[in-house]
Amino acid sequence: MAKQPNILLFLTDEQNANHLGCYGNTLLKTPNIDSIAKNGTIFDRFYTAVPVCMPNRASLATGRLPSAHGVRQNGIPLSLESTTFVDILAAGGYSTAAIGKIHLQNIGNAPVHSRPLPGSGGQLAPPPDLQESFRHNRKTEAYKAENIEAWRNDPEREIDTPYYGFEHVRICSGDGDMVEGHYTSWLNAQHSDPASLKGPDNAYPANNFSAPQAYRTKMPEELYPTRYIANETISFLESHAEKSKDQPFFIHCSFPNPHHPFTPPGKYWNMYNPDEIELPASFDTKMAENLPPIPGIVEGFERGRAEPNAYWPTEVNERQAREAIALTYGMIAMIDDAIGEILKSLEAQGMSEDTIIIFASDHGDYMGDQGMILKLGLHRQSTIRMPFIWFDPGSPESDKRDAGLASTIDIAPTILDAAGLRPYHGIQGHSLLSNSEPRDGLVIEDYGVGVFRDPDTVAGMLSYITDQWRMTIYEGTDWGELYNLVDDPDEIRNLWSDENKTSIRHKLHEGLVKELMKLRDRSISPTGQG
Repeated sequence: MAKQPNILLFLTDEQNANHLGCYGNTLLKTPNIDSIAKNGTIFDRFYTAVPVCMPNRASLATGRLPSAHGVRQNGIPLSLESTTFVDILAAGGYSTAAIGKIHLQNIGNAPVHSRPLPGSGGQLAPPPDLQESFRHNRKTEAYKAENIEAWRNDPEREIDTPYYGFEHVRICSGDGDMVEGHYTSWLNAQHSDPASLKGPDNAYPANNFSAPQAYRTKMPEELYPTRYIANETISFLESHAEKSKDQPFFIHCSFPNPHHPFTPPGKYWNMYNPDEIELPASFDTKMAENLPPIPGIVEGFERGRAEPNAYWPTEVNERQAREAIALTYGMIAMIDDAIGEILKSLEAQGMSEDTIIIFASDHGDYMGDQGMILKLGLHRQSTIRMPFIWFDPGSPESDKRDAGLASTIDIAPTILDAAGLRPYHGIQGHSLLSNSEPRDGLVIEDYGVGVFRDPDTVAGMLSYITDQWRMTIYEGTDWGELYNLVDDPDEIRNLWSDENKTSIRHKLHEGLVKELMKLRDRSISPTGQG
């Protein structure tokens, strides 16, 4: 292993931790991802910082919680003035590349809500440029690098680099077969009418499928975004080996799948039979029948009923749940094949012995848990627990499993530690390589599903996870959740109101407060600046 190793991070979008062979799934075949785990370390208790895309990806980039980096929800781009661990890698001599879905900036024209300032009785509102806590509200052209509409209108556009520390950037913005970015120009060069291949209106008939957002795309495998990302990653590896093999690299190879819509192309559509899918043990414990008594959360689930083709949590029947899972397996299988090709290229270029391989996701999906699919709303294990695999060829392990509590905010300091680089002030995670003190518990922040339409909605929640317990407290109510993860791993029995567990609740509340104190922002920069 070189003094500074190459580092290759594979990231998927919205993938359950148990949707991998190496995590115990006996139906889904993921031989290439499993090969990373075979001589590496599988982290069994790895949790997202927040189970929402943009905030958690910002936490990955910065090693900081949303309350520190300022990306509280989708629709708030990470400040370009933020220091990322990629900046430190680049300053430390690394060649840095982001290929695929980055999602540190808005994909659509969010935030879509607008609100009047609170006030009454003839109070004069401040002028528009003084109506938020920071004057620079991240609405300039520099914050449209990942905007789908901008790429659709100008497929040949380029963005300024470095981009959050990445010198080489190939963007895929969007999900399923509805992806734009640098991919747009490539797809236009491959096909005379790419629009005819995209979306449910152009899809092949699939009358036997009824799951929300499931359609059989006309996009062929060779043109699907997963294939493009694999091609671009391999091209980067080949170019690096030819021109600058002595320089270490960091690649962020990020796949938009298996995020909904459920559109595995070609052979991957029929790869898994819904009739063979096993539903989660909690399927019949209906989440929607016992929601927190909080309008902002209840409204989110009501929107899921009204808008099943959107992003809100959606109720499904048994058949629909099996279909969604089967199609998700197909998308994961395609990613696994793409990773296999990338790993072969890495070996062919003679760089596999010098490259740390990491596999992770940004968060999970209900996938039938308590009769729901998609995300948002509650901190179920299905949405907050994520896969994380670390393989270092310089110190291989044999099927090692780590049961310690770990979080998205730990990824940045761990990568910097592996590269021999000191982190910046204000980083809140700790290295999983050199930190010897196990956590007593970890915090998951969430401002709630309701804030997507009204940032003043009472919908926030905090979860505190320990080796045995998951406690979630909610804004605006004394109602909460308490689950014994050892006795009840499927989180079916909420013990919050159990009088025999009052002392446990008090102890967990104390642990939460102490952990929040540890997590205070230690940087002298203003929190959420820019």
